[in-house]
Amino acid sequence: MKLSLCFLANPTAVGSTKGLKPAPLALLPPIPLYRRLLRGHRNFLPQQMRVLGDEYVKSEFRSHREVENPMHIIGFLTEWQMYAQQIEGDSWRGERLDKGKIDKMSDQQLGQLYELMQVIQKQGKEGGDEDL
Repeated sequence: MKLSLCFLANPTAVGSTKGLKPAPLALLPPIPLYRRLLRGHRNFLPQQMRVLGDEYVKSEFRSHREVENPMHIIGFLTEWQMYAQQIEGDSWRGERLDKGKIDKMSDQQLGQLYELMQVIQKQGKEGGDEDL
């Protein structure tokens, strides 16, 4: 059977939105993403949430500075970019964590999530006392 090049190489529409899924967004490099996150906090979050969010973003980026696993880096940047889009779009209010993401978390990540929840609840109680 004789194959010709026209059957082997078909043109594709890279980046097109044909089909059910939109074209994936290009990942931002770490430093522009970091700046975008801090800017998003400054522009879209109340002061108390901004302080907490800024501290968390800074510590996460600092702790992932030396990571060399490309898959881990891509996952890290993807999740933070999705977070930035949610903050800028105001779609984060009242949203719950996906069960699949919680199942994939390590024990350390679950511990961090629990600590974050405690800080938020503590600030909520302190803020509630001021309103009385």
